[in-house]
Amino acid sequence: MQVLTLFATGLGAGFVAGGASCAAVQGGLLAGAVGPCGEPTADCGTARSREPVPRALAAFLGGKLVAHTLLGALLGLLGAAAQPTPSARAILLLGAGALMALFGLAMTGVPGVGRLLPRGLARGAGRGPVLLGAATVLVPCGVTLGMELVAVTAGDPFGGAAVLAGFVIGTIPLFAVLGVLVGASGRVLRGRLTVVVGVLVLAIAAWTMVSGLRLAGWWTPAATGAVDHSAASTGPDGVQRVLVRVGDQGYHPARALARADVPTVLILRTRDTSGCTRGFVLPARGVQRVLPVSGETRIDLGTPHVGTITWTCSMGMYGGRVEFRADP
Repeated sequence: MQVLTLFATGLGAGFVAGGASCAAVQGGLLAGAVGPCGEPTADCGTARSREPVPRALAAFLGGKLVAHTLLGALLGLLGAAAQPTPSARAILLLGAGALMALFGLAMTGVPGVGRLLPRGLARGAGRGPVLLGAATVLVPCGVTLGMELVAVTAGDPFGGAAVLAGFVIGTIPLFAVLGVLVGASGRVLRGRLTVVVGVLVLAIAAWTMVSGLRLAGWWTPAATGAVDHSAASTGPDGVQRVLVRVGDQGYHPARALARADVPTVLILRTRDTSGCTRGFVLPARGVQRVLPVSGETRIDLGTPHVGTITWTCSMGMYGGRVEFRADP
């Protein structure tokens, strides 16, 4: 009964919210699976060697389902210990971004790029779409992270597998529609729309790689916006508390000011939050938490000296910082 309940939970989340969220970050891999090369060229194979769109789409979705089901089973079996560190996840994002960039260049017709892709991917030799579907586990969306947390707390491999399998099945309708549209673009407009999709894939690839750099703390964007002086307060116990509200579109404030050399606790408050901001990461400290949909999460920051502690969401999209000064 628990397994069926977990499956229904994942199915509902995937159908209601997961499709659009995941399509936004995994669309490049989907485009590569159903038509990575646009019009047939010497680099990408002939029309006869290319995978038919329905078959490639089915292979992509099948690879995605199998990979997520296995991941769910692993999370359910090993719990939080099976989750990759922020640095490991960043490396995976950089690799996925580089692969998407190659597909984008191939779709825009850049000569020679097809030779850089693994043969099974470039020529649609059956395994390519399956591998791309499986690679979606490397670029999870915010809703996926929430389902991964459910898999961790399931306590057994069957429950963990059920929740992520249900989630992927729930996202299939939207992914199927998008796959058919992308795959048909070359035939409808003789490749012109495929070039447009290729440019979009390149943009997603760049965004994915920047997100990876930010997630690992290897790159931090310059501070923008006004500093919030009211986020930090010190109680009678001498502990400084920095309150940050977590919404679907970011963290508020994104730039808080606090006193240095004072014991500090970061309080993250969510309210009906379902985006990638629920996956909270402190790159410099290797801390990552999946926040509840509604509630408060406290993170002990110790006694920070003068300087800055930055954070980011699990996808490197949204971030923020606490600036510690001797006299704020």
